Amino acid sequence: MENQSFTAFTFTIFGDISHFKYAYFFWTLLGYLLIIYFNVMLVSVIFLERSLHEPMYIFICSLSLNSLCGTAAVFPRLLADLVSDTHTISRAGCFTQIFFIYTYVVGEFTTLTVMAYDRYVAICKPLQYNSIMSPRHIILLLAVAWLYPVFCEALVIIFSSRLPLCGNQIERVFCSNWSVVRLSCIPTTANNIVGFFVTVTTVFLPLGYILYSYMSILIVCSKDSKDFRKKALQTCLPHIITFSIYSISTFSEIVLSRFESVIKVVSIIVSLEFLVIPPLLNPLIYGMNLPEIRKRIINRLRSKKNTITTFPPTARN
Repeated sequence: MENQSFTAFTFTIFGDISHFKYAYFFWTLLGYLLIIYFNVMLVSVIFLERSLHEPMYIFICSLSLNSLCGTAAVFPRLLADLVSDTHTISRAGCFTQIFFIYTYVVGEFTTLTVMAYDRYVAICKPLQYNSIMSPRHIILLLAVAWLYPVFCEALVIIFSSRLPLCGNQIERVFCSNWSVVRLSCIPTTANNIVGFFVTVTTVFLPLGYILYSYMSILIVCSKDSKDFRKKALQTCLPHIITFSIYSISTFSEIVLSRFESVIKVVSIIVSLEFLVIPPLLNPLIYGMNLPEIRKRIINRLRSKKNTITTFPPTARN
């Protein structure tokens, strides 16, 4: 196909699921509302409870905010596409969606790395924790966790948006960088180099540091008392579970983007996995496993229930 200047892209996968679009719309809407509810609940509890204004909880709050930003880049548009007869997205809209989706992806890894650093300092250097994790240092860590993904994805978008394209059909339910790059009419060597740089600095380096930090934590725990080990593992377990779930979900998305899936429904489910499972499970994991958060969430739910079930006394004549 000849090089053309396409101003829009078409999502071709929706044509295969048109018979069940309202069922998909219902379950997608339900999942998105649950993601919003659970993450907003966690963020509001941490924000309103002064006793939770500590580094570990602030980073958990950052993780939930990142999930809300990432899902907002996909689900409103996806819900509209499910009930629409046309499934086109402008070129600018597609690259904007790519930017926010992959900023969320990278932001998840950088935030989880910062959280691993926090646990490493808390357990391996407890006497220096307050001096190391000062408010200024926390702000710096949060800035890196949020701004570095923005830098990486801006770099990716600059290289991808300049490619001359020989097609405009995307066999996904949202725009992904690889779906656009594969439509290029010219070799994508520069894009591959940028992609390799981003992958190494945002996936493999964080993974290496997280493994190092937890190996150090395990060594320290093995030399301390049973109560210390129990408390340390209690605070680290949610992070380990979260990181494992997110890594598996992201790996599934990477594999799917490189290989065609025969079953369209499976393709849709797997492609959305990294945007559904981590944002949905992260607040549940932290809410259930960390006593301080769990206690305050239960108190807030009870207070809301009491407010609903309590009626003002009837005025006497």
